[in-house]
Amino acid sequence: MTPEETRARLLYRDGLMLILDKPAGIAVHRGPKGGANLEDDFDALRFGLPRKPALAHRLDRDTAGCLVLGRHHKALEKLGLLFKQGKIVKTYWGIVVGGPEADEGLIDRPLGRLDASRGWWMKVDAGGLPAQTRWRVNGRGRWRGAPVAWLELTPLTGRTHQLRVHCAAEGWPILGDRVYGARASADVALQLLARRVEAPLYKNKPAVVVEAPAPEHMRETLAACGFAGDPPREPGVAEG
Repeated sequence: MTPEETRARLLYRDGLMLILDKPAGIAVHRGPKGGANLEDDFDALRFGLPRKPALAHRLDRDTAGCLVLGRHHKALEKLGLLFKQGKIVKTYWGIVVGGPEADEGLIDRPLGRLDASRGWWMKVDAGGLPAQTRWRVNGRGRWRGAPVAWLELTPLTGRTHQLRVHCAAEGWPILGDRVYGARASADVALQLLARRVEAPLYKNKPAVVVEAPAPEHMRETLAACGFAGDPPREPGVAEG
């Protein structure tokens, strides 16, 4: 992205933290094979500081939405501790194929590596690390003649690909998931959005709450489940 395009995707800014609306389809950092990545654009987000911000956590290449950056070393230490302690709440929206019978629940399935040759691919594994995801149905509908559901997903742990593996293991994979969703359509991008971040950064102040808008590639499926659309966004960046 150009510097202007990068700054246009900024949702929140204060002295410690930036929250960027990550586009789907681009890696957050350079992989072993190189290629385009968001970190290459972070110099446009220095805003007068001597160094560019850095990632406080990760999102999958195909996941859109709220990405948290720390503006300097002390900020990264603070954010890293908050993430480790589970005090930063992340809420995702996902469109799943089929859907659960109930309206809300908890997935409690430990996760482990699929095998050494599959990189970051994961599987449900009784001997793996604990993993919990709370979910709630926000809407149901039909898309291309098949039932789908719009879920709000809150990971209580932070395992790799946790939401994608958990949803697939329950029998309702995230639409467009070419790794874990056997019924994914080849022409559909992953229907997963990091919708909201709640970060208790400052003592005696409310948590910073930031939401990412529904991306263009999810608007049709969300509308099929009853989503009326985001209100128009005010120009400029929310500042703390």
